[in-house]
Amino acid sequence: MKLSPKLELAGVSLRDMTEADIPAVDILERRLFPVDAWPLQMFFDELAQPETRRYVVAEVAGEIVAYAGLMCIEPIADVQTIAVVPEFEGKGIGSAVLTELIDEARRRRAADVLLEVRADNPRAQQLYVRFGFEQIHVRPRYYRDGTDALIMRLELNKPHEGDTA
Repeated sequence: MKLSPKLELAGVSLRDMTEADIPAVDILERRLFPVDAWPLQMFFDELAQPETRRYVVAEVAGEIVAYAGLMCIEPIADVQTIAVVPEFEGKGIGSAVLTELIDEARRRRAADVLLEVRADNPRAQQLYVRFGFEQIHVRPRYYRDGTDALIMRLELNKPHEGDTA
């Protein structure tokens, strides 16, 4: 997977998630999403479906600092999860993993990429808007704590500024 020269110089590597990564990802999941953390088994279930799923991790010095996953059932791809540890936010890692998911959606011939993002997470929303995602719906009280989810869509047949088409 190709990373920007800036990320390569910073020692960031991006690779496919494996079952061996799940314990570390689970620790991060519980830290980053304490209210809405996925059950451990869900990561195993997701990786067991390579025909419709792709998960990646970003590492620095052998430590996982980000992870993300995509489900694609043509013609729709859906970002299942994307997370970057706070100490590594703002370094382009979120953009790198999102780029990889979008590229994967293209390889799988998706027409659109969908995702849900917390209404109270402007940083993530700004990332998605930079990539050309547009809000198309609101799911009221979607998250366990009652926060709304914004449904966003990226149409892959349209060129976008932050995209690597």
